[in-house]
Amino acid sequence: MDFDKEVDARGLNCPLPILRAKKALNDMTSGEVLRVLATDPGSVKDFQAFARQTGNELVKQGEMADKAYEFFLKRK
Repeated sequence: MDFDKEVDARGLNCPLPILRAKKALNDMTSGEVLRVLATDPGSVKDFQAFARQTGNELVKQGEMADKAYEFFLKRK
């Protein structure tokens, strides 16, 4: 999937992946896509909740081969 910006939050625990994503999204324009990489298993539920609360769209999420998770958020 194409994306405009990436945040590598692998190795960081909650709430740091969300905080880094929030900061990156603030610098983006509407419709741009942010890719976030994280290793915290709790980030799956965290990013679902974050998208609901902020109005940004969680376009795609999945687990990668190296036990990392990737999330694609579209800026509202």
